[in-house]
Amino acid sequence: MSSSGGIQIPSRLPLLLTHEGVLLPGSTTRFSVDSARNMQLVKSRLLKGTSLKSTMIGVIPNTKDPEHDSDELPSLHSIGTAGLAVQVVGSNWPKPHYTLLITGLCRFRVSHLLRERPFPVAMVEQLDRLEQYTEGGQLDGELGELSQRFYQAAVQLVGMLDMSVPVVAKLRRLLDSLPRETLPDVLASMIRTSNIEKLQVLDAVDLEERFKKTLPMLTRQIEGLKLLQKTRKLRPDDDKRVLAMRKGGVFPGRQFSLEEDAEDEDGDDMAMLERKVKEAGMPEPALRVCLKELKRLKKMPQSMPEYALTRNYLELMVELPWSKSTTDCLDIRAARVLLDNDHYALEKLKRRVLEYLAVRQLKSALKGPILCFVGPPGVGKTSVGRSIARTLGREFHRIALGGVCDQSDIRGHRRTYVGSMPGRIINGLKTVGVNNPVFLLDEVDKLGKSLQGDPAAALLEVLDPEQNHSFTDHYLNVAFDLSQVLFIATANTTATIPPALLDRMEVLQVPGYTQEEKVEIAHRHLIPHQLEQHGLTPQQLQIPQDTTQEIISKYTREAGVRSLERKIGAICRAVAVKVAEGHKLSRTDSSSEPGADQEQEGKAEDSDMTAPPEMPIVIDQVALKDILGPQIFEMEVSERLTLPGVAIGLAWTPLGGEIMFVEASRMEGEGQLTLTGQLGDVMKESAHLAITWLRSNAKTYQLTNIAGCADPLEGNDIHLHFPAGAVTKDGPSAGVTIVTCLASLFSGRLVRSDVAMTGEITLRGLVLPVGGIKDKVLAAHRAGLKRVILPKRNEKDLEEIPSHIRAELDFVTASTLDEVLNAAFDGGFPAATITHSQIASKL
Repeated sequence: MSSSGGIQIPSRLPLLLTHEGVLLPGSTTRFSVDSARNMQLVKSRLLKGTSLKSTMIGVIPNTKDPEHDSDELPSLHSIGTAGLAVQVVGSNWPKPHYTLLITGLCRFRVSHLLRERPFPVAMVEQLDRLEQYTEGGQLDGELGELSQRFYQAAVQLVGMLDMSVPVVAKLRRLLDSLPRETLPDVLASMIRTSNIEKLQVLDAVDLEERFKKTLPMLTRQIEGLKLLQKTRKLRPDDDKRVLAMRKGGVFPGRQFSLEEDAEDEDGDDMAMLERKVKEAGMPEPALRVCLKELKRLKKMPQSMPEYALTRNYLELMVELPWSKSTTDCLDIRAARVLLDNDHYALEKLKRRVLEYLAVRQLKSALKGPILCFVGPPGVGKTSVGRSIARTLGREFHRIALGGVCDQSDIRGHRRTYVGSMPGRIINGLKTVGVNNPVFLLDEVDKLGKSLQGDPAAALLEVLDPEQNHSFTDHYLNVAFDLSQVLFIATANTTATIPPALLDRMEVLQVPGYTQEEKVEIAHRHLIPHQLEQHGLTPQQLQIPQDTTQEIISKYTREAGVRSLERKIGAICRAVAVKVAEGHKLSRTDSSSEPGADQEQEGKAEDSDMTAPPEMPIVIDQVALKDILGPQIFEMEVSERLTLPGVAIGLAWTPLGGEIMFVEASRMEGEGQLTLTGQLGDVMKESAHLAITWLRSNAKTYQLTNIAGCADPLEGNDIHLHFPAGAVTKDGPSAGVTIVTCLASLFSGRLVRSDVAMTGEITLRGLVLPVGGIKDKVLAAHRAGLKRVILPKRNEKDLEEIPSHIRAELDFVTASTLDEVLNAAFDGGFPAATITHSQIASKL
């Protein structure tokens, strides 16, 4: 703006009402417009105007337009700034508004309003007649002295800034080219000042007053810079460097910050980051990638979004344990003692850990094994993994895979995505800080699958000993060596694990516990743990072994010990109430006054009722029933086998072995077979096989229908039911049970009440082997059965069963259905029909 230019503004100006920011002549400022009158001004005047005059508006500061549509305007500030709208940008987020870039021209005074709707228009009087202060382009007198002082202060301020910044050099040139009378407005809009101070400058119509109001602001900024220079720690080569401009620089409409500059700190951080990269012990490919990213980072301004992404990537790379590892504890004897103290039974798992330690002693460079513990819930798979880590002296990290359905959880996201992050494997390594931890992949059989990929397929590389030495996470995009990590996966069943993934793991079966093992576990681990959790001591609560056996047999029926621990916890809570009440009563008695003896005697009966319990509290069967209620499981086997057409089978579930009743009934009909109990296709086929085999051998075994005909189905309908109808059932192992049940129905003879069986059948009457023998035998033992019929080819599986259980059970191995029937009925089969009164239960 030139003083000799004689800026003339129209006498009628549309008014823009602003409440944030003050526009000064010679500065350029952005204003956000969202009120009704201002929006109408932009639409009607600025967007539709075609001449330069249509872009000239008056900006009235410190005036807020009412949010609601109202005819009444708020009181207007008397002085405003005429400006040119050089840019208009519209947006609909978060609500419709315009952003105006306005350059101030001169001051004006509002004479009177011409109209208020749809936007205010006023008659204005121009105030800045700059040529009246100058004579020959120079200011004289006191005004000239003020302007010279102001100019020198402005030069001093700019001289303290970094002249290598282009915008600072441009500002220095502007100080020499701009007329002195414009400097107060220009510099007041640039330095850090409040809106109130800018409003005072705007109201200073007199040029001398304007210099006097602006000069203290300029002096304040210079003193602040000097104070910063004294407190900063300058390096020897930085003596000439002072405070550099903040991002955005100095230009009309922008303020620069005179806070302490962070460039030196950024330089130190960058040097420290580079040193960390070189000291991280990365392999050569990863080091090259990091140095390349570091070089890009140095050239990148901090305002770029990619700066933070690259910085996070480099910080993750230096935090990863490329060469950090822990030393394994290879003392086999100490490891055996530690494992025995932590866990009772689980001999197969302990032996595998000791084998690994032994091989590590003989060969130091050994790849970590990939183990998979498969067994029912509550048998200690996860806690064994934690004990293994403690035995080896390694860090432990658990990764829960249940419900994971995105392969990015395993491999990470590519850095091109917003919010990308590494996968759980790399995050786990960053957490533990070493490259040879024990990773527990919990519930690997419950992985999901979705449009985002198959995480089970992503695990193939992680769990392959031949590939995981160069595992590539999508986020890192460089290979990381996982060969020293000991991976332990847990699962309830292998049926849902993809075959390719199962093939890469060494599967160790973890069967359920026997009753004797549960008693031992309860007294070694569960009871002491629950006493500690409930603030009790062995001197306050004792649970005898007979009571523990009662809890196991009548209140829990599971493969693991979780329900058992919950029942013990319920007992501890009940005892804790008694102990707490006893303590309260004791404190009341000790604090009673001597004069209250008669009152205490009057309440002798109540005192007897609330007397503190004798310690220790021993839980017997009576107390057990009071605390846990009536028994949940009963020995109902003999009662359910009082009629022909009932047999007991053995089933395997992910929760352990279970006994399964099979019931059959017949009535007059057309020879149809009805199957109920939510049976799968394989079990339905087993039922049809059983019917076919029995019909083909009906004469041999003297099987008849109701009328006595040789064909059992002639004129009869057969209904075969598997109780617990809400539970889906499938598998081939119920074949021998169905044959025995139907043979009992057709012959009218009772199956022995102490026998259970399992095995697959063929059309020729052969008995084929099945799986889950140990879990099934343990289920039969829990149910109190005495004889178990197994396929002949499963005889080898009996070695896994504890010897004391083998001694208590009578095992019959059968290769044909004839042998099964002979073992399932008293006196063999076929034999003369025995009346019901002659049958006695074996339980």
